[in-house]
Amino acid sequence: MKYRMKTALLGALSVAALTAASPALADTTIDFQRFFGACDAEWGDNTDVSASVGECGIITSLVNKFEAENPDITVNVTTVEWPGYDQLTAQFAAGDPPDVVTIHQSVLGDYVSKNLLEPLNDLLSEEGISPDSFTKASLTGVTRDGEIYGLPIDNWSQLWHINLALFDEAGLVNDDGTPILPTSVDELLAQAEQFKEATGKPYFTMPFANETALYTRDFYTYLQQQDSDFFADPMEINVETPEAKAVLELYKTLYEEGYVTKDLDYGASLNAFLAGDAGVHEGGTWVIGDYNAESEKDGTALNAGGYTVVPYPQIFSGTRSQYADGHSLAVSRMDRSDEEQAAIGKFLKFMYDNDYDWARTGHLPSVQAVLDSSEFQALPHRETVLEVAEIGTPLPGEVQRQFAIQDIIGQEMNAAMTGQKSIDDALADMQNRVNDLLKYL
Repeated sequence: MKYRMKTALLGALSVAALTAASPALADTTIDFQRFFGACDAEWGDNTDVSASVGECGIITSLVNKFEAENPDITVNVTTVEWPGYDQLTAQFAAGDPPDVVTIHQSVLGDYVSKNLLEPLNDLLSEEGISPDSFTKASLTGVTRDGEIYGLPIDNWSQLWHINLALFDEAGLVNDDGTPILPTSVDELLAQAEQFKEATGKPYFTMPFANETALYTRDFYTYLQQQDSDFFADPMEINVETPEAKAVLELYKTLYEEGYVTKDLDYGASLNAFLAGDAGVHEGGTWVIGDYNAESEKDGTALNAGGYTVVPYPQIFSGTRSQYADGHSLAVSRMDRSDEEQAAIGKFLKFMYDNDYDWARTGHLPSVQAVLDSSEFQALPHRETVLEVAEIGTPLPGEVQRQFAIQDIIGQEMNAAMTGQKSIDDALADMQNRVNDLLKYL
């Protein structure tokens, strides 16, 4: 491992003065690499975290506030295009990784297995952070072989974001104003047809162009709802099953019957929902804050009849479940000075202490006390999504290359939905490609 000294002393000091310098005179730099987008034009100077909105606005404002409260520590932020793991892997290969990096809990195992991340048990303990303070899901997500390899900052999942005006137009709203949700595959397809006939619009807006993540997460959710143990062996997937075929048959029908938007990428799919072009957007917890803000603006599609958000309906007869993951802050394994290590500890503690503000994005808090707090539960729509804290289920932590697997599954699902392959061929190719990947780790 190489040694990086990032401590730049203030002023032009002699060698003797350098030797005697107090740590208080040192300006220690933390290299922090993250995704969540770039928004410096709007939030680059903001330190009032409570005024910020959305993932990018909140994380930018949090870093600004940390620097304002710790003038002896500079946070050098690099923003990467989501998810950034190709770049991170290249940085590790070059021996120059960031100090702190945002990383999905599902991806931690890839880097832990190569001994590239620091165990954080001791550092968190020094900052007074007890593992018992995290939610069970968050702690499980960052723990490998009994060691904590990331500060969990949330748990997230895909959700159904619903335009209530369109649901009302389609006769799919209860007397109390809540949406009527399907309880089976047949009910979902019947609702989609009813919605299309009443509104002339598709039931779902989904991204088809350059998208794999959504479909893989849906695939996992509906396999879990059928109690399919498709990763019983973390080194081998089994999807040539009736359960997997049922999921692909559903999505092929949705596509062929025009119940989903077509030929849109992620951004266009989101904008279609904001424009009122579909009833349901399958999007993550991270857009709750943005959608709620939009619903409060006069004249918007979401303001017309209201907006709500719910976990995925249970449309299969197995265990109530849906796929979930989480974000964490990991620390690269390398030699550091005591000052650098202390600065990183202080930064992690700051993020831990501000878990509530990060949870305003829509993500579920990683800190149990925040999840249980009346302040968090009073935030818009949290009462309808809190169930995810109980039913959210990740893949087994031992499964490596989860983002590469995600691409394979999403590609094969797309091929089956659009008729490029038969469902049986898509599932066979999916299974073979994933297992070849895992075989040659």
